[in-house]
Amino acid sequence: MLRTLFTFRGGKSPAVELIVGLAAAAILLGFWELVARLGLVKPQFLPSPGDVLAALWRMLTQQDLLWHTAVSAGRVWSAFLLAALMAIPIGMLMSSYRIVGASLEPMIDFIRYLPVPALVPLSIIWFGVGESTKIFLLWLGTFFQLVLFVADDARRVPNEYVEVARTVGARSRQVMTDVIFRAMGPSLLDNLRITLGWCWTYLIIAEIVAADSGIGFVIWSARRYVKTPEVMAGVLVIGLVGLVTDQLLRVLHRRIFQYV
Repeated sequence: MLRTLFTFRGGKSPAVELIVGLAAAAILLGFWELVARLGLVKPQFLPSPGDVLAALWRMLTQQDLLWHTAVSAGRVWSAFLLAALMAIPIGMLMSSYRIVGASLEPMIDFIRYLPVPALVPLSIIWFGVGESTKIFLLWLGTFFQLVLFVADDARRVPNEYVEVARTVGARSRQVMTDVIFRAMGPSLLDNLRITLGWCWTYLIIAEIVAADSGIGFVIWSARRYVKTPEVMAGVLVIGLVGLVTDQLLRVLHRRIFQYV
């Protein structure tokens, strides 16, 4: 079973891959603990894993970290679902009608290269300092990437599928919904999973805008007082939430698209 890990493009073995992944994580944690215990790096810059876990437990039991996590998850999912609901039809239209693609793609390419932090002042001017600004910043970091992914996914659907649908009398809308959308399903779900991860990466930026809740607020507040274990504990929570979400979406992908 282990040979597949060292074979070029070898077969998959979920059990072995899980064991190797856990072993790699354990080695990394051990190295981190060793560096911290030997004092090679000052604790204020790199606390030990034990100190981070202690801070995490303290934040869970005394500082309502679970509630802050739920608030952040609500913001991320609200922005992500809004981005997906907009990006999927627009991306499909861009791939299906040249005039739509020619009109929108240059603008989308321009906007997606703009750094989100640079747009924070504008977002405050436009939306104030409430929830709308946070949702907008998260949406901004997700939508323009996702819409291009969707357009590329739709373009990769073989033209033969469209020709067969036309032969049996399908109209343009039916081709898009019943042929293209279904054919691009596996790659679309993968790209949704990837862009959801990107949405989480913009969380800190979104939650430093006059926030009083959320993981980003917790991390930013801890940074202000140089509470490095708390900062790393907050980052750890974001990573764990992202990892669990990613694995659940992978399982969903395997169940829905068993033929891939």
